[in-house]
Amino acid sequence: MPESEILRVSRDGPSAILRLNRPDKRNALSPALIGELDSTFAKLEHDASIRAIIITGESKAFSAGLDLEILREISTTRTFEENLADSKALAALFLRIHRSSKPVIAAVNGPAIAGGCGLATVCDFTLASDTAQFGYTEVRIGFVAAIVSIFLMRIIGEKRTRDLMLTGRIINASEAQACGLLLEVVPADQLMTRAAQIAAQLAENSPNSLAATKRLISSIPGDTLEADLARACELNAHIRMTPDCREGVSAFLEKRKASWPSA
Repeated sequence: MPESEILRVSRDGPSAILRLNRPDKRNALSPALIGELDSTFAKLEHDASIRAIIITGESKAFSAGLDLEILREISTTRTFEENLADSKALAALFLRIHRSSKPVIAAVNGPAIAGGCGLATVCDFTLASDTAQFGYTEVRIGFVAAIVSIFLMRIIGEKRTRDLMLTGRIINASEAQACGLLLEVVPADQLMTRAAQIAAQLAENSPNSLAATKRLISSIPGDTLEADLARACELNAHIRMTPDCREGVSAFLEKRKASWPSA
């Protein structure tokens, strides 16, 4: 699929709607898609006519996370510095979304797993259909949910972060709402309507006030977000080059049980 088609951008009044469009890969986050999202957010940031941004996925998934076929290739053929640059690209995207002056709404229409769950996590508002699923499943493939952990700890606290990240379990929308990951759970056929309603409500407010409020909220935990993300990127780049990660990704793609070298 051409790069220009992996992210579909449309408009609904003062709202921009971004649709992840790799349905054959369950909207997995490839480097190209991460780049498209980052550049699109950069453009929307300077568009005064856009007052809110909605992210959703095409077909039956929100996003399955990082594209593991690409991850297997780059983790075995690229240097640490190249892997670090790749990790920093995802961190930069998450930070851009988190600090966008525009309110960002995730409309989670299906499974949001690993990096896809991270993408939903960093948005200001996270809505989900009643059939959506969530999981920080990186430990199952010898990886670490390093980058999103920086945001997740601030949102749901340490104990719940430990539960979700150490078990790697997949939870339904009701449990995700109960632990603070979601704002609302709605029937699947009402998801985009509800997202549009929230976007319309936000569009009635002062753009300057919304931007200032977002800056205030982001600054309250402390000005260490960049430092935390830098450490997470280092870990992300290191762990993807370990034997455990290589085995875990291969086992997942080959549909077999992993045999951990470190065990």
